[in-house]
Amino acid sequence: MKTIFVTATNTNIGKSYTTIKLIESFSKAGISVGVCKPIETGVINQPEDAKLLLETVQKYNSNFKILTPKDITAYTFKLPAAPFCADTKATISIDKIKDKIEELSKLCDLLIVEGAGGLMVPITKNYKMIDLAKELNGSTLLVTPSKLGCINDTLLSIEALKNHKIDFDWCVNLFEDKESFNEVTKPYYDAVFEKWWYLDEEVEAFINLMSTTLKH
Repeated sequence: MKTIFVTATNTNIGKSYTTIKLIESFSKAGISVGVCKPIETGVINQPEDAKLLLETVQKYNSNFKILTPKDITAYTFKLPAAPFCADTKATISIDKIKDKIEELSKLCDLLIVEGAGGLMVPITKNYKMIDLAKELNGSTLLVTPSKLGCINDTLLSIEALKNHKIDFDWCVNLFEDKESFNEVTKPYYDAVFEKWWYLDEEVEAFINLMSTTLKH
């Protein structure tokens, strides 16, 4: 099973936007792609993020055409909160999440798994999103914001990934404070990190690198 776990420093950073770009780019590179949104909260009638992701995949992978948005999730909850808090009846089973990922992985060569919130978001009392990323043992992509204050959030997430011994890549979704990013944030990233990239500008290079690995 080959997976990419898409995570971010927090909610509303651009995970779904990133996942869609990955689906489209990998598919155009000749890779059979699938998608899974294991948990979605804030769901009233249907999981909107899962719907958007599924509709994108269905354009490229016929194996997903008969599925519904809820078919690519393991759990949905009404309360817009961390899964542990939204799961007021304590129904979440980690095994069910893993089974859903395994089930969907059989429909594609690469399954993109989109997390909820950031890495330390609790799924259960003792199990967080970062634990799922670790157990998947695939590639992890951290998406970071460009707004003022993002250096702190980025460093904390990178530290967490390193502490959990998770191999990862990371990119900046340049959409907030775009005009000031080059002055207030980029100098530090350039000075400290040998490798980082902009999502919109350099996703193709990431896709090409990953596609080469997947085809061998």
